[in-house]
Amino acid sequence: MANLDFTPEGYQLQLEEKSQRLTAMMAPYAAPELEVFTSPEKHYRMRAEFRVWHEGEEMYYIMFNKETREKYRVDQFPAASRLINDLMPMLIEAMKGNEVLRKKLFQVDFLSTLSGEILVSLLYHRQLDDEWTREAKILKQRLNDEGFKLNLIGRARKMKIVLDQDYVLETLHVNDKPYLYQQVENSFTQPNGPVAQKMLEWAVDCTRGSQGDLLELYCGNGNFSLALAQNFKRVLATELAKPSVDSAQYNIAANKIDNVQIVRMSAEEFTEAMEGKREFRRLKQQNVDLTSYNCNTIFVDPPRAGMDEDTCKMVQGYERILYISCNPETLQENLETLGKTHKITRFALFDQFPFTHHIEAGVMLERIK
Repeated sequence: MANLDFTPEGYQLQLEEKSQRLTAMMAPYAAPELEVFTSPEKHYRMRAEFRVWHEGEEMYYIMFNKETREKYRVDQFPAASRLINDLMPMLIEAMKGNEVLRKKLFQVDFLSTLSGEILVSLLYHRQLDDEWTREAKILKQRLNDEGFKLNLIGRARKMKIVLDQDYVLETLHVNDKPYLYQQVENSFTQPNGPVAQKMLEWAVDCTRGSQGDLLELYCGNGNFSLALAQNFKRVLATELAKPSVDSAQYNIAANKIDNVQIVRMSAEEFTEAMEGKREFRRLKQQNVDLTSYNCNTIFVDPPRAGMDEDTCKMVQGYERILYISCNPETLQENLETLGKTHKITRFALFDQFPFTHHIEAGVMLERIK
């Protein structure tokens, strides 16, 4: 796939290769016909990170070739959102002549949204002071005067300076209904905004007409929880990372959704709680009575490592399993267990990462009668 060209024809070729590869991987599990959700060919990534190269008075973004590790200059990055591309040259030009802002700056991280907000993190190999803060505020105002909805963060070793806020507010539309999401710097969010909307719509469609409650593991900032809540009486969702849990609580309130509860636990801890192996104080503190839930459906979106064996076995106890995977290899491993009790009834490819070998997959599994 390294030789594919970045043209409409090249995009279709790489997507066909992915579709064939994923179909072959799921063939042992009698998966139905693959549903393929395409990405825009350009400006699909809402996040981007660039190193900064200093050369005399000159300063510019660089990236590294993954195979040769050679650096190359980046003035525009077609994979990134238009918002990032619009800001890139203006930001670097504004800092180039400012010794306070450019001194020992080594990386710039961008987090943008479909709704027009953008957050920039400036990373330094030096401690930041009041002078930096003053100049950064001037820079922020200058760029916002140019029409950007921009917030700035300065980072150094054991140091973080936030000008106003360290998050953006994204609006994703699911079947024309808007959902507001707080997305915090350095917390996980789906990188491809347009495809993220398609993933939510697919998950909603898969669970339409559901009975009872939904259990969700690895819920992040509530990305799926909020959209899926319409199809269930109640949603109980778990997430370990505190920033993501805080964002999920913010998002529940912002969207005025009253049937979703988030519990800060890992999937492994939750499995122990469900099996009665351990009691968790935080469940009591949040007045969560696991026995009050009638969950026939479970939703999982695990990290690249997939689910551990105990969690897999716990998940088998549910009538329906909706599984989103960023790593088909670990999905395949988990299906060695799940496929013994459940069959795949829906099967999807979401092209989150065009022109790369990465595949985002979705399967709906229902208990074999």
